[in-house]
Amino acid sequence: MTQVFINGARDDPNVREFESLDPSIKELILAATEARKQAYCPYSNFAVGAALRTSDGSIYSGCNIENGAYATCICAERTAAVKAISEGKRDFVACAVVAQQDNGFTTPCGVCRQFLSEFVNGKDIPLYAAKPTNLPLRVLCTSVLQLLPNGFSFANGK
Repeated sequence: MTQVFINGARDDPNVREFESLDPSIKELILAATEARKQAYCPYSNFAVGAALRTSDGSIYSGCNIENGAYATCICAERTAAVKAISEGKRDFVACAVVAQQDNGFTTPCGVCRQFLSEFVNGKDIPLYAAKPTNLPLRVLCTSVLQLLPNGFSFANGK
């Protein structure tokens, strides 16, 4: 069987056409795409945008922000989450991440996966990873808990 690669991603059941997605998912991906344009990444030149939807339907977006002291850098996913949390929104229901990577999709790093899992309130939330390319666009449809099985949680006794 021949594997088909579209936008650098293997054609599999978790990869879908952007146009086939629900309008609310498209809106979230487009918000992440716009946020990516604000990325401050002079060291890696790897711009990332993220957007989180909260239970009341609000969307909070963020970009990665680098610093010469690498430990002080913040990823796009945490930027979006911190914006939401600082405004009293802690119930996340979906996340989108947009970055350009030649092979495959960019998903949250381990720190961001753990950070997001803190605010999913014991449930899983969908996570959509896409590239900032012209349509037709392919989207990896996964979830926080698929990306972080058995993550640290006081609720899990871990």
